[in-house]
Amino acid sequence: MKDGSSRRRARRIAIGAAVVLALAGMNGPALYRFGSEQYHEYKINRPEYKAENGKWDIVEFPEKYRLNTIHAALLHTGKILLIAGSGNNQDNFDAKKFDTRIWDPVKKTIKKVPTPADLFCTGHTQLPNGNLLIAGGTKRYEKLKGDITKAGGLMVVHNENPDEPITLPAGTRFSGKENGKTFVSKDPVVVERAKKVFDPATGKFLRNEPGLGRIYVEAQKSGSKYETGTQDNYRVQGLSGADARNTYGIAQKLALDKKDFQGIKDAYEFDPVAEKYIKVDPMNEARWYPTLTTLSDGKILSLSGLDEIGQLVPGKNEVYDPKTKKWTYTDGVRQFPTYPAISLMQNGKLFYSGANAGYGPDDVGRDPGVWDLETNKFKKLKGMSDPKLLETAGTVLLPPAQDEKYMVIGGGGVGESKLSSKKTRIVDLLSDDPKFVDGPELEKGTRYPQYSILPDDDVLVSGGSEDYRGRGDTNILQARMYDSKTNEFKRVADPLVGRNYHSGSILLPDGRVMFFGSDSLYADKANTKPGKFEQRVEIYTPPYLYQGSRPTLSGGPKTVERGGTAAFTSKHSSSIKSARLIRPSASTHVTDVDQRSIALDFEKTKDGIEVTVPKSRNLVESGWYMLFVTDDQGTPSKAQWVKIP
Repeated sequence: MKDGSSRRRARRIAIGAAVVLALAGMNGPALYRFGSEQYHEYKINRPEYKAENGKWDIVEFPEKYRLNTIHAALLHTGKILLIAGSGNNQDNFDAKKFDTRIWDPVKKTIKKVPTPADLFCTGHTQLPNGNLLIAGGTKRYEKLKGDITKAGGLMVVHNENPDEPITLPAGTRFSGKENGKTFVSKDPVVVERAKKVFDPATGKFLRNEPGLGRIYVEAQKSGSKYETGTQDNYRVQGLSGADARNTYGIAQKLALDKKDFQGIKDAYEFDPVAEKYIKVDPMNEARWYPTLTTLSDGKILSLSGLDEIGQLVPGKNEVYDPKTKKWTYTDGVRQFPTYPAISLMQNGKLFYSGANAGYGPDDVGRDPGVWDLETNKFKKLKGMSDPKLLETAGTVLLPPAQDEKYMVIGGGGVGESKLSSKKTRIVDLLSDDPKFVDGPELEKGTRYPQYSILPDDDVLVSGGSEDYRGRGDTNILQARMYDSKTNEFKRVADPLVGRNYHSGSILLPDGRVMFFGSDSLYADKANTKPGKFEQRVEIYTPPYLYQGSRPTLSGGPKTVERGGTAAFTSKHSSSIKSARLIRPSASTHVTDVDQRSIALDFEKTKDGIEVTVPKSRNLVESGWYMLFVTDDQGTPSKAQWVKIP
């Protein structure tokens, strides 16, 4: 005798078969195509299918609230910060139209937030107090070669005066001694005083080492005849006396070449409670496409980026102190491509996966390795497959974080290369001799994969494109679950929206995953129609939320010390199998170094569970976390927010 669920299952199978037969009997390709779509909709909405593969849903914001989401972060209020800045739209930039939204996925509300600067292509990370640190952004948009009418480039200003710096205003003119051509600065620059150099053995003065300032200059007039092809020294007009003798410029080629984006020094903390930006001291270096990474002492390291003249910051990294709100340079100099995937290890060193978002020489700072920031020593890691295809790759610290295993997902060739990788590569940093080994392959070469750690220790990997920015209509409408225990991928339901450049994903406190953005270069296979920014938000509900009831979790303290314990109430404590602290995401440009899922020891009590937080500051960084428990069916609770001071 069949039980009720078996009878229902048999009835659903019969209905499915009837639909297939009915569709097969329709005449004409249009009707058949329509029928196939209808059957697909029917199939993906069946309870059995959702319990096995999950379900995707599109969230359409009202038109007045839509934006080109470039950056997204989960706040400890449960809301999502969506940042566009100018949204990769120069018309918005020229009009100083900069956008930020706060979206509440529970109440389904969204509101505009005043945005103080163009935080397009900024860096961000979670701070110990629950604010989000945001640093860098856009000073000027790039100019392609055909759009440039005035020759220009980098002017390095030298100051040989050891007694005081010199300030040159925007509009300062530089005249070449050999070429006789004049170039004009676009911004003010402060050139530090010269440094006196002494013989360390005798103490005898040797020379003055000039202070240097970097400034972008353009020719006074349009035309190719104002280009320069070689280095020249430049006299600074308007100076006299000692200033004229001590101050001069040196420039290499000043030409009509493409000019890259230029960065800003601005830094802000976003307060999730007040829902506003708070200006803090600016960085020492302007940065566009930087990575922000938490260090052992809770300070934040700012790395790489394009500077105020559109050149890669020359290895000058700096640290933000959340207590003083100020920035200081690190002692060593080390250069990386933009948006390098760098995160804190349990021994206090930094792991660099080699993944990055693009700008920078193809032979500098691209090797994966372990970086000791105190000594500035860097140990390269071996075994990386497709080592030349790490641009636009994803990097995730596999759960639980205590195992210190990282996965590098897909990636592509440098710049606008058509090459992309199917590989995943895994490194165990706790092994005696860490090296990369290949994990399971993706079906297609994949740039820009989105990836999110789930409370059950699976990692959801979705989307991306085979070619640069989805060229040739190569968006990948596939999603997979990576099982960190078996080292296997399992295909799940396909996403409804293609996503490539400027996309990302965020784990929500209810266990679902939000996807945002995408910025295709073209909208057709022939690459003739300009692409349109993808403003739709999509939410994936994993299979574990279709398994029936989920464990409850409530009560407990809001703050728990490292090494401390905390009791929470649960009506299903007997079935709980794991507890995880998951740090909220801050995602952009395939970079999310904040993601980590920390296993907690726990004991079951009469009313619930008691969890213990690990003692290591490098493992459990200060800040807010989502606490999930998962039952013996793999179903997680809704998260409780917990602060680790």
